Amino acid sequence: MRGLEFLKKLDAFAMIDREWILVKEYETSENYGKNPEERTVNELLRLGVINLDKPPGPTSHEVTAWIKELLGIERAGHAGTLEPL
Repeated sequence: MRGLEFLKKLDAFAMIDREWILVKEYETSENYGKNPEERTVNELLRLGVINLDKPPGPTSHEVTAWIKELLGIERAGHAGTLEPL
């Protein structure tokens, strides 16, 4: 199944070490949200956007269908340039 292969690639991508670069720190109020790292999965899915680097092969429509199935949601879409020139 191509969906499982895609998930394995996503899992490998998630394991990449990343580094935060702080340019300037600001005081914030808890009344206006919280750090993304502190949000639950449900909050991220309800309020967020999934930035996905689609691998070559599956179409954008297929990837959107996989995301909807995996997350058990009815509405999902894609936007932007998804294929290399």
